[in-house]
Amino acid sequence: MEITAPADNLQQVASTKVKKNRWKLFRSNFDMYLLLVPGLLFLLLFKYTPMYGIIIAFMDYNIFDGIAGSDWVGLAQFSKLIHSDEFMQVFINTLLISLYKLVLLFPVPIIIALLLNEVRRAWFKRTVQTVIFLPHFLSWVIISGLFITILSPSGGLVNNLIVFFGGKPISFFLDNNFFRSVVVFTAGWKESGWNAIIFIAAIAGIEQEQYEAASIDGAGRLRQMLYITLPGIVPTIILILILRLGYLLDAGTEQILTMYNSVVYESGDVIGTYVYRMGLGQQDYSFSTAVGLFNSLIGFILIIAGNEISKKLVKRSIW
Repeated sequence: MEITAPADNLQQVASTKVKKNRWKLFRSNFDMYLLLVPGLLFLLLFKYTPMYGIIIAFMDYNIFDGIAGSDWVGLAQFSKLIHSDEFMQVFINTLLISLYKLVLLFPVPIIIALLLNEVRRAWFKRTVQTVIFLPHFLSWVIISGLFITILSPSGGLVNNLIVFFGGKPISFFLDNNFFRSVVVFTAGWKESGWNAIIFIAAIAGIEQEQYEAASIDGAGRLRQMLYITLPGIVPTIILILILRLGYLLDAGTEQILTMYNSVVYESGDVIGTYVYRMGLGQQDYSFSTAVGLFNSLIGFILIIAGNEISKKLVKRSIW
């Protein structure tokens, strides 16, 4: 006891000092912490409070009776979801469109950033950046109208070219064989330039001395890109990839809502649009909430799994 008592006292003293230092830090930066309040309130009111509505997924919810007056049905909505042939088709559509976007579009911003980094004429670089960033600021309503006109089977630019070379007009927005391709292409056209900003910023953080040393050793522009620039942005690539995995089942609800119709439900109806149709269209709020909760749980599992896989394979992760 005589030996451990001083150690206990020292631990208490150290703990007291830590608490005092934390309080001192809080008081000295009180204005900074005060700035956090609006953001925390926003998260509380619009992100966490609505989670109470999740319980609708376990009820036979009636909008007139409210949550308190609706019957509790447990996992009945999820059983209905699992055994629904329509939902399975929607799930497959969502997965396919998301995978197409991930595989085909994810490398595009990286390539754009690498190529722009090699441009030495500032005016040309700024012009290209402006042109490829601009589509991001257009709404999906405008973009849908634009591509509906361009791809129109009666007078559209693309179909005019097809007819000119001896082909037959194609109804891209009414054909299940082409609709997914249109969705993926338009998403890439709209967002690839904007997504490149993250990688351009990552490239800007690479030390210029590495390029100078490589140049002295005789490495050309291509070798510098492959052995300095690309490895330098690998942490950013992994971070964005893990985050994208969390949104794997978010195939672009707003985009598809403005483009699709009942003819292409077979290939274009995704979880987001299905929830919209079931919830607002058929007023089946409990089932649509169950679908949304299922989607969120899968996304959560994917981002956790992606982070762990990245941690084990490349020793890099978000947390």
